[in-house]
Amino acid sequence: MKLFVDSANLHDIEEALKRGFASGITTNPSILSKEQRRDFRVHIGEIISLLRQYEAIIPLSVELFTTDADEMIRQADDFVQTFGDYEQLAIKVPIGWNELRVIRHLRSRDIKVNCTCCMSYNQAMMAANAGANYVSLFWGRIRDIGYDAAAIVRQVHQTFTERHCRSEIIVGSIRQMIDVPEAIQAGADIVTVPPKFFEQMCSHPKTDEAVAQFIRDFSDWNSASQATEAILAQASLS
Repeated sequence: MKLFVDSANLHDIEEALKRGFASGITTNPSILSKEQRRDFRVHIGEIISLLRQYEAIIPLSVELFTTDADEMIRQADDFVQTFGDYEQLAIKVPIGWNELRVIRHLRSRDIKVNCTCCMSYNQAMMAANAGANYVSLFWGRIRDIGYDAAAIVRQVHQTFTERHCRSEIIVGSIRQMIDVPEAIQAGADIVTVPPKFFEQMCSHPKTDEAVAQFIRDFSDWNSASQATEAILAQASLS
């Protein structure tokens, strides 16, 4: 089970890298649009610099931003030329009939592909058969249309396992903290999580209560011990 950071925010990515739990980074055009307006290549370059700074050579997914298959191939070539020295770069390609041709083209050149925006079992199978390294199922959006996201992830996981498929299942579109354990239990290899949930995932009121009790009990014991030592020291001087 791996956790990816679903963000292009440099501060949020660095905070995750400082804590060592991040197994990858996923971005998309919407996520990038929330950051400072500039050449996206500069921004992705700074993410890569952060990953190298923390010696975290982990997968980084960068998504194409066109719906034309030929233009996708051209953009992907540009991405690889610009960021290709980062060995864990993955090009995000949305699932679709024409997009399968893009996936095949990239994989024939041994370029990693994250096939994104999958909402169904069939889409996941098509992406895997085209050679995608990662198949991204959108948990929250699947639920939006009234389907059981956990059941779809479970079915894809079962098929991938039985057929020894090398594609890894990424679950994204995480809307609430409970989605993370549910996706893992359904069979996700990776869950890509918005940074706002990570601190919550480390927190529990009973943990705070227990730690406070430990500190309080030790402080009381230590104060009593110091008082006893002071009394004994005073007695020895008498």
